[in-house]
Amino acid sequence: MPTTASLRRPAWAGRNYTLLTAAAVVTNLGSHGALIAAAFAVLGAGGDGGDVGLVAAARTLPLVLFLLIGGAVADRLPRHRVMVAANALNCVSQAVFAALVLTGEARLWQMMLLSALGGTGQAFFNPAAEGMLLSSVDGEQAGRAFAVFRMAMHGATLGGAALGGAMVAAIGPGWVLAADAAAFALAAALRALLDVKHIPPRAPGGGMLADLKEGWREFTGRPWLWGIVIQFSVANAVVGAADAVYGPLVARDHLGGAAPWGLALAFFGAGTVVGALLMTRWQPRRLLFVGTLCVFPLALPSAALAVPVPVGVLCAVMFVTGVTLEVFGVSWMTALHQEIPEEKLSRVSAYDWFGSVALVPAAMALAGPAETAFGRPEALWGCAALVVVVTAAVLCVPDVRNLRRRTRHVTGTAPEADRGSADAERPVGGLG
Repeated sequence: MPTTASLRRPAWAGRNYTLLTAAAVVTNLGSHGALIAAAFAVLGAGGDGGDVGLVAAARTLPLVLFLLIGGAVADRLPRHRVMVAANALNCVSQAVFAALVLTGEARLWQMMLLSALGGTGQAFFNPAAEGMLLSSVDGEQAGRAFAVFRMAMHGATLGGAALGGAMVAAIGPGWVLAADAAAFALAAALRALLDVKHIPPRAPGGGMLADLKEGWREFTGRPWLWGIVIQFSVANAVVGAADAVYGPLVARDHLGGAAPWGLALAFFGAGTVVGALLMTRWQPRRLLFVGTLCVFPLALPSAALAVPVPVGVLCAVMFVTGVTLEVFGVSWMTALHQEIPEEKLSRVSAYDWFGSVALVPAAMALAGPAETAFGRPEALWGCAALVVVVTAAVLCVPDVRNLRRRTRHVTGTAPEADRGSADAERPVGGLG
């Protein structure tokens, strides 16, 4: 006889999936407000655009350095324990950051150090979290499950960005950082309840280096995988610089401060919610081809900031970008779920994350000098142009254009056989 819990949720939304979704909602509520708060904390302490970039780069650099190790650790240890430990580190670093800001004692080097600790936590958290999520769903409904997860996550982003911007304007960035620390503590408690008994124990391997080599072979054996990761290594770098450095500066100089910028980010979050809702119904057959086409609008926010456009137009641009980028996001997760063996998910995810953020620290650190050398509008137009160029280039990869959606998950097939079977399997219904 079905339980009350099973009647309230679909069959694919099991206990782990529900806990992961709830924890992601909590952390996104805190962290997206904290991103705005950190930038304005630096500006409030007398920093400029270059200092904002240095603090952002300090968070991203250890993320790059430790991601691969984090992926190997997450495929060796119980993933939920890695996630809880990472959340605890993020909680402590944000709490100290908040205390320094609230007491007026924050110095640039301190903010950089605490941001670096937060980035270290994320380096271990991200591969474990993605591997845990991908292993928590199964079968034909995987795409829908990922879309619902992302819809909940981005709904929290919507609330977190809007609330964070308003709180920064009303009571200052320190309290927003404190709320983020509390959110990490609650998320860690939820993730401690995850059940990993269904995941088979990892066979003893040849050590960390052997694990990394095995993950590298899995990663490089799929042109669609490394091609899109290279694409996003550039796109994430320039978009990250535009959002983290130029966006707050444009908001301060032309839009009225933190609240309008938070509103624009909230509209992006609203777009991702709508995009995820769309993907609960739409299952494009050529999932990566359709997803990659939807990356082109990622150039629009940088162009809008370069003009700069009024707040209303910027919000509309951010909304459209959120919708289209979410089509890519769900398609990407679905491709990883169906093509990558479960026991290698975290390592492949680590290479994915590593490539995707590898250039971000340099872009953040160079954002200020680029503004000085070329001017802020010119730097933003350059960001937009690079997104268009790398997205067009990745469409030249045949596997990106041809990979088909299918229902059977890969359980250990070699990469070459995976690509062959992707076209042979009957695709799930949908357009694309």
